[in-house]
Amino acid sequence: MIAHTHIDSPLGPLLLAADRHGLCLIEFPSTRHPYPRTGTWREQPDHPVLQQARSQLSEYFAGQRRTFDLPLAPQGTPFQLAVWQALASIGYGETLSYAGLAERVRHPRAARAVGAANGRNPLPIVLPCHRVIGTNGSLTGFAGGLPAKRFLLSHEGALPQATLLPGM
Repeated sequence: MIAHTHIDSPLGPLLLAADRHGLCLIEFPSTRHPYPRTGTWREQPDHPVLQQARSQLSEYFAGQRRTFDLPLAPQGTPFQLAVWQALASIGYGETLSYAGLAERVRHPRAARAVGAANGRNPLPIVLPCHRVIGTNGSLTGFAGGLPAKRFLLSHEGALPQATLLPGM
């Protein structure tokens, strides 16, 4: 059974979902890779993990939280899970290139595969895929859209200089 609820955020309503192991989904209002809706889904805003996630995300958006302490249960391939785990090592207000992330997961020639795994991250914000940028500092792909990525990086004071230039 998947418990779910919606919360309001500066990025619009977010769908949160948890299974018996932990938080398994944070989904933006429009996403390029929707989470598969298999099994039984039940609206359950009082689910303890969802309450904890709601509280921590609210603190994050209020500028009162920089790290998350939630039980996480993302579903993916071993490679995807390794990439998503490495995302957690990118600190608040920091950015890392896709190539740098590929090196962290010990696949230095797999920047494209790392990018694909990053794009399928089911727990954005908590596993901060928005902190991964192009080698040249450009904001590239984000399942929640580039305006959301720009907002999150700006919120953290981490917008790369290249994105601050006119026309970018």
